[in-house]
Amino acid sequence: MLKAGDVILAEVQFTDTPETKTRPCVVLFEELGNIIVAGITSNIDMRGIALTKKEGAIKDSVIKLNYIFTISSQAIQKVLFPLSAEKKRIIFTELVKRLNAFNQ
Repeated sequence: MLKAGDVILAEVQFTDTPETKTRPCVVLFEELGNIIVAGITSNIDMRGIALTKKEGAIKDSVIKLNYIFTISSQAIQKVLFPLSAEKKRIIFTELVKRLNAFNQ
């Protein structure tokens, strides 16, 4: 059973190509068999929330909240590690801020 904050390895399809690639993602939530995730990149120059080796990443990375998508459970290869409660709070606080910006 997946939980919010689980870092997973999954086959994801990018918007600019029909191909899929294996990429790390953070589970945001799961509902009715749909898993909503945020992509993770090792390009630390990109904007997002830092994810360090100390936290469990293979290399210092960035959680990209501008890259959110839905995957099925069949796309998941494995669960890598859970994020700390503090990191989950940071992610969800930032998501709420971004969603609230649309209401202004």
